Amino acid sequence: MNSINYTEFKGKVVFVTGVASGIGKEQACLFLEQGAYVFGFDKEEIEKQYSESFTFFKGDVTKKDDLEQAVSECLAKYRKIDILLNTAGKLDEFKPLNEISEELWDVIYETNVKSYFRLTKLILPMMLKQQGGTIINMASIAGLIGGGGGVSYTMSKHAVVGFTKQLALDYAEQGIHVVGIAPGAIKTPMNAADFSGDGHMAKWVADETPCKRWASPEEVAQLTLFLASQASSYIQGSIVPIDGGWMTK
Repeated sequence: MNSINYTEFKGKVVFVTGVASGIGKEQACLFLEQGAYVFGFDKEEIEKQYSESFTFFKGDVTKKDDLEQAVSECLAKYRKIDILLNTAGKLDEFKPLNEISEELWDVIYETNVKSYFRLTKLILPMMLKQQGGTIINMASIAGLIGGGGGVSYTMSKHAVVGFTKQLALDYAEQGIHVVGIAPGAIKTPMNAADFSGDGHMAKWVADETPCKRWASPEEVAQLTLFLASQASSYIQGSIVPIDGGWMTK
């Protein structure tokens, strides 16, 4: 899949969570191809150094100290952050309320919601000082409808949608560009369970999707490039689905 050449990203600094695999990894690689510097955050080790313009920080998004240290190291090295990609997330095994533990509920909330709040709150003041910045939050079709996850995941992604909209409303006038992405069926390690065994669940999902297939993480990363570009600067506070037509039903 060929990328559009966005010359505007050359020299920009991108901070992305969940960078070791899936969507976060593809986002990092595409921005690096566009000439950006990328500071990647993940609790898992990366397989290899993506580029000389890439810096990796191993940490847990649910730990405030890790986030603070990562932002501090990023600013010490690059002096700025132009684009924040809140991408890290966690599924909840599609558990309904009567089956989910409070412990799992808390883990999902801390990972999918509070980490976005904490990291954005750390980076936003610097973006306001430089009078510009882009924040892209990873929502989900589960943030727009029921059925995209269990009760805690659906709750968390609805919260991300609300967070995105209010953040955009509050800071658009000060030069902060805020949007969300709502993926549907994306073939990532997070969804590996759907492909286990005979792959019945993965086949069912593809059959239920109007496009009749799963998307690749790179397709979401390509959308991220566009949403971070000046070409989309008038898209503010929107949640953009990339779901193969799932929600048309």
